[in-house]
Amino acid sequence: MTVQDKVVAVTGASSGIGEATARHLAARGAAVVLGARRTDRLDRVVEEITAAGGRAVATRVDVTDPHDLHALVALALERFGRLDVLVGNAGTSRIGPVADLDVAGWSAMVDVNVKGVLHGIAAALPVFRRQGRGHLVTVVSTSGLKIVPTQAVYAGTKNAVRTLLEGLRQESTDGVLRTTSISPGYVRTEFVDTAVDDPAVREQVQREMADLGLDPDAVARAVAFAVEQPEDVEIGDLTIRPARQS
Repeated sequence: MTVQDKVVAVTGASSGIGEATARHLAARGAAVVLGARRTDRLDRVVEEITAAGGRAVATRVDVTDPHDLHALVALALERFGRLDVLVGNAGTSRIGPVADLDVAGWSAMVDVNVKGVLHGIAAALPVFRRQGRGHLVTVVSTSGLKIVPTQAVYAGTKNAVRTLLEGLRQESTDGVLRTTSISPGYVRTEFVDTAVDDPAVREQVQREMADLGLDPDAVARAVAFAVEQPEDVEIGDLTIRPARQS
């Protein structure tokens, strides 16, 4: 049970859970291929991983563009000869009641949270099939497990992904593909900074996250746990939340 020498691509890798996952897996011997829109941050993460003796490369990835996901997978094949795991971590949220009619925000969540995952699957699955093995690890959310006001559309996108991955799992019982959904609760990231327009509400949510949220490393360790299992073992779902989260 090890992640040593696995080749792992991570989307949304410029901060938060994606960055923590990249750093954690690289420190444990994986070769990481990082994708995100903020290339300045990606470059910094790559530099720090390689300075510490790890293996990392990066490319700009906007998961709403299927070509970017194909480029991420192609980079893994070019630099490391294969792709063992795709961690689909990129996500976006808009918090507010449905009655606000934030149509643009709804569309963004569908494009990133649902279509972005599909684009990753479309890029990675043919490679996994050719190799005879592969693993999709997708970061979902506890928002889809406990439905609360102001998060209806966001939770809907996350539950759509759960349904998608379960269907894919049932279509892939030949032992080639493993799928894992990881549902974090409150995690101390920048995620909420752009999710709320109202400054007072945003500040309140940020305070709650700072007080209650987990360090992103907790989720990174969960990713590693799923990835390091023997090839005949699939961890289907993991929920990672603060012990004090209701």
